[in-house]
Amino acid sequence: MQTKTKPTPGEYKQGNIMSNILFGSRWLQLPLYLGLIIAQAVYVFHFGVELTHLVEKVPNLKEADIMLIVLGLIDVVMISNLLIMVIVGGYETFVSRLNLSGHPDEPDWLSHVNANLLKVKLATAIIGISSIHLLKTFINAENLTDKVLMWQTIIHMTFVFSAVAIAYIDKLMTHNDTQH
Repeated sequence: MQTKTKPTPGEYKQGNIMSNILFGSRWLQLPLYLGLIIAQAVYVFHFGVELTHLVEKVPNLKEADIMLIVLGLIDVVMISNLLIMVIVGGYETFVSRLNLSGHPDEPDWLSHVNANLLKVKLATAIIGISSIHLLKTFINAENLTDKVLMWQTIIHMTFVFSAVAIAYIDKLMTHNDTQH
């Protein structure tokens, strides 16, 4: 009886036409990732504009105003980091390998990225972004209603609970996978 052997990384065995179409359809995501790269460039431009405004207005700004603008810059950076995680991690997970092994700038997390880890990383990044927004809200609380403060806090806590749930589910799935 002949046993099936797993092909080596350089070896590819032709499948049927439907399998090739289904597997090849992953490349339809490429324009989405390229679009996110353009969005990343927009955020870089926005960061530059906001930084220029900060430097130009610094003599006339109060400390709280400076803090709000700097928090806005941090927010842009965190969203940009989120975009990088989605672009690089998503491409590596769902489209094709990047073949960066040995590259000095390869992110540590990329070597063991999967869909579940990517979800957890994205959820924690969203919490970080939400935290910055909430901090900006609290700094500017005197100009906002209690209703706005309450709802922004509730929304932030929803993100926190969602991230905890996603991480817990990932832990359960990982634990179950190791048992099998």
